[in-house]
Amino acid sequence: MNVTTRGGKRHYRTVTFDAQTNRVRLIEQRLLPHRFKRISTKTYVETAEAIRTMVVRGAGAIGATAAYGFAQGLRDFSGRGLRSFRIHGEKVFATLKEARPTAVDPLNALLEVRRAIADGKTVAAQQHLAWVAAEAFAERNLRECEAIGRHGLNLIQPNARILTHCNAGWLAFVDFGSATAPLYTAHREGRPFHVFCDETRPRCQGANLTAWELSQEGISHEIIADNAAGYLMQRGEIDLVIVGSDRTLARTGEVTNKIGTYTKAVLASRHGIPFYVAIPFSTLDWELQSGRDIPIEERDETEVLGAWGIAQAPSPKPASSPTKQSLTYVRIANPTSRARNPAFDVTPPELITGIITPAGIFKPAELWRNRKRLTRIPADAGQPRSP
Repeated sequence: MNVTTRGGKRHYRTVTFDAQTNRVRLIEQRLLPHRFKRISTKTYVETAEAIRTMVVRGAGAIGATAAYGFAQGLRDFSGRGLRSFRIHGEKVFATLKEARPTAVDPLNALLEVRRAIADGKTVAAQQHLAWVAAEAFAERNLRECEAIGRHGLNLIQPNARILTHCNAGWLAFVDFGSATAPLYTAHREGRPFHVFCDETRPRCQGANLTAWELSQEGISHEIIADNAAGYLMQRGEIDLVIVGSDRTLARTGEVTNKIGTYTKAVLASRHGIPFYVAIPFSTLDWELQSGRDIPIEERDETEVLGAWGIAQAPSPKPASSPTKQSLTYVRIANPTSRARNPAFDVTPPELITGIITPAGIFKPAELWRNRKRLTRIPADAGQPRSP
């Protein structure tokens, strides 16, 4: 997507790979919306740490980052022989896999790269194939998100009021996003609509990231407190909910997403509001048979007990030089209290109207029997398919 910085407007991808220097290039998302900065990770260990600490976050983005990190680690191998190379590769694989356990995209990306290098007869051949496979995963992630936008376009009716939760935008993918893809497609076609961005405590990705993205694109939006969604639904001020997912079980249609998604699904069901989930193919888990088996990440309690931001008094005018100010952590909770911080929850299929994929829109119960269509981009990816 395009980003307006001091140097003007430029197109960026969330994650790229510099093959000459063997470095992964990332947008430092923890600084947004106050500062736009790109960083490079020099080793696969640094790349895994960037995933773990949420320098980069979002299902597709950490999937592509893991793929590039795998290629990066394999290209760093300086030993001899395929046996030593395989041992090294398994260490790289495990390090990246364990960086964030809930999202399935990184695991799917790593498995894809590992399958691709099996055809190489030498270390050099496998190193090259790893880079090719990682690039292919990233390119496909972008194409799939564009297809999600085409299939979800007709859900965005003129003057619709749409609720989002967390950030499933271009920052969460290589480009374009999943839940935002229909929004960006509709906006480029000139359709008027308004977006309510859940703040999405405790890390506030809705307030920080989704709102920043929509502002960059010139899309009408407002940030709301997480607990305000039910009030707006009750008053008839929300017509549609679109969220992303970090892991969707193909066998059951259960959807794992940022904590609070289940709450919004319950509220939408209570008020008869369509609730859609947008995912690329890499977010589908074809193995697990129950949402209770999904590893739910528990993050540090400091995320709940405080918040990061730039210190400035409330004012209708922006700070004169926000990029020169430092991010500050502020404790907002009782100083002696502890906190629980589950990062994700699981939404059951009966609360989901449809799942927007690169192959069309499916009911949750339709995923498993459409496995062939949902493991590749079909020839008719651009032709909308309604549930």
